[in-house]
Amino acid sequence: MALGPRLDIRQTQSLVMTPQLQQAIKLLAASNLEIETFIAEAMEANPLLDTGGPADPGEPERIEIAAPAGEDATADQLMLAGGGEGDAPLDLGAVDRDFDTGDGEGPSMRDAEWGAASGSVGDFDDMPDWEQLRAAEVTLAEHLEGQIGAAASDAQTAFIARHIIGLLDEAGYLTVPLQEVADELRVDIFDAKAGLRLVQSLDPSGVGARNLAECIAIQAREADRYDPCMKALIDNLDLVARGEVERLKRLCRVDDEDFADMLRELRSYNPRPGLAFAPAETGTVVPDILLTANAGGGWDLAINEDTLPKLIVNRGYYLELNSGATNKESQSWLKEKLADAHWLIRALDQRQKTILKTAAEIVKQQDGFFRRGVSELRPLTLREVAEQIGMHESTVSRVTSNKYLACARGTFELKYFFTSGVASADGEGASSAAIKARIKALIDAETVKNILSDQQLAEMLQKEGFDLARRTVAKYREAIGLGSSAERRRAKKLAGAS
Repeated sequence: MALGPRLDIRQTQSLVMTPQLQQAIKLLAASNLEIETFIAEAMEANPLLDTGGPADPGEPERIEIAAPAGEDATADQLMLAGGGEGDAPLDLGAVDRDFDTGDGEGPSMRDAEWGAASGSVGDFDDMPDWEQLRAAEVTLAEHLEGQIGAAASDAQTAFIARHIIGLLDEAGYLTVPLQEVADELRVDIFDAKAGLRLVQSLDPSGVGARNLAECIAIQAREADRYDPCMKALIDNLDLVARGEVERLKRLCRVDDEDFADMLRELRSYNPRPGLAFAPAETGTVVPDILLTANAGGGWDLAINEDTLPKLIVNRGYYLELNSGATNKESQSWLKEKLADAHWLIRALDQRQKTILKTAAEIVKQQDGFFRRGVSELRPLTLREVAEQIGMHESTVSRVTSNKYLACARGTFELKYFFTSGVASADGEGASSAAIKARIKALIDAETVKNILSDQQLAEMLQKEGFDLARRTVAKYREAIGLGSSAERRRAKKLAGAS
């Protein structure tokens, strides 16, 4: 075979992302407020675009969703009142909240005091520059909310945790008393504590703390260094700040070498974990979609047109410009602008149809939530919605990003309605309430000689058709207020002795 240059003709197929297709994808992921900004820029660049005038006859301004079989107007009236069984109106989408940071359970020693405490054993030259880390593009709330789906044991705890995340200050501290959180959401303090524990289990370690000592203790537990000696040191940070070394060594019951190691460990913790992320933008969330109950027991779904101006082609101005276009360059430019204007209007119309279609399917799937509250939130994935509406999963993901739905229960990001469930043998998602009840029944049947570990509980539940890991079982057990196997064994021995 001869070696040398030659020309070959080959026929191949490839998917090309045209500029218009790329722009359409960006429009789909943008919120209504971002679209409003985009339209303003487009109107500056294209003189044929104008706002005002009636909507196109085929534009789906509103979708009506029929009530499921078995639902009556009573449930709709309950929803209209904003209440539900054990549920309260939630506004998890709202960003502008007022809190009392003057007293209560807020941080008690930060910045200067922590600097004094750490300065007693050296300077901070080897510590990261937290102010420089604030330049990160992801906010603390976004970073934490991205972990909720995988870490949450049930939908209600996830919603409470998201609400708590919205209350964290820029340093990552919860500055609102937990009882106030429970009262606002109308949940038990027990459930509020479960939501806080979920937040405190997220990365970065230390977020969700109510004071400096708790922030450091969380990080010490994460590093598996929270022994009685370290606990005594953390409980007396005020003495560390004052440099009372001898008193601290007596309280911690350690010698000079161990005390120096403990102080070095203390210095390695971050007193303000939230500052590693960009500061959250303040402002009111404007809903993109409006959901209202109708007289027929169903729902009316509509795009919020207050933030989405009508866009039309100014035909009169086009004719005026066309009559004055005397050369080919002018005529070509005018035709290009006319084509761009028509394309943009069609792209915005298609975006609106896609958003309404996706939101309507979410409302159908989560009908119980809108009628009765968080307890009826069912497991839902992007793939399920995509299959029902005949679209790709990535399209649904873009549609639900940065889009907020307003209803009588509050304002929610569409992503909030996608929750993970626990798989069961019959293929249906098992409710957290049923799993908790089963765990409680197994533990109630224990004897002093037969205390079940979390691993044993997980194996027993797996035999019954619940696909649960040991860590998940532990979270459910803690959520219903049951201690570890060692704690339960001690309690039963004491009960038997009495």
